[in-house]
Amino acid sequence: MITNWGQAESYAYWTTFTVGFLAVSVWESVRPRGTLLVPAARRWRNHGLLLVVASLASMVLLRGTPVVVAIAVQRGKYGVTWLEHLPVWTSFVATVLLLDFVKYATHRLQHAVGFLWRVHQVHHSDPDFEVSTGLRAHPIETILTQGAALLAILALRLPPAAVLAAELMSCAQSFFQHANASLPPALERALRPWLVTPDLHRIHHSMEEGDQRRNLGETFPWWDRLFGTYSPSTATGDEQFPTGLKGAKNARSLRLAFMLATPFRAPEQ
Repeated sequence: MITNWGQAESYAYWTTFTVGFLAVSVWESVRPRGTLLVPAARRWRNHGLLLVVASLASMVLLRGTPVVVAIAVQRGKYGVTWLEHLPVWTSFVATVLLLDFVKYATHRLQHAVGFLWRVHQVHHSDPDFEVSTGLRAHPIETILTQGAALLAILALRLPPAAVLAAELMSCAQSFFQHANASLPPALERALRPWLVTPDLHRIHHSMEEGDQRRNLGETFPWWDRLFGTYSPSTATGDEQFPTGLKGAKNARSLRLAFMLATPFRAPEQ
């Protein structure tokens, strides 16, 4: 049973990953929002290498995927059981929202705690903003984010089908929100209340430090609105603004060694 669910999760995840990445990359090529500092081929290669390192580290240390953990906990006696007494669709929606909130809370923590921010700087130090930025996360960040989700699944006994849906949504959204493209204005206005759009998330990647603590949500913007971290525009009000981190706007920031070493270098004064 667990093996079958694990195979289904792997197939669904990598299918979503491939389709999502390619779809957004085509969108970027048709309607690019800006010119990249570093060619896409080099960016994809280096960010892909970082993804492999982070995935291997997560697999070795955590030894369980979200759906496999959800299946395992259903067979145990531990954890909160209140979701099991709700109608199926209610528990499904609650699970998706809960896991998205965990992502928001983990992300906010990474911006609030010194060392965790240095780890998360790997993501923000991307000299460009495009689809492969969604792959750019230090192994420590991957382990922290995945570990927080697994703890929530264990503690709350979240249903496997809903966990899988949340995982696939998060995968697709990671590429969508980092797109080097913009939606038509009417569609942007229609989607912003319900979904984190590329233009909304791009504000979070602004070089302005105040902007970097805004728009922390992954899929839904509701947590930002609820906890006062939402911003529809940059602190300066500019529609055209540089993204990335000051001092890291160069091709060197794409080197695998640079990305892996970033959390352990002395903070710049």
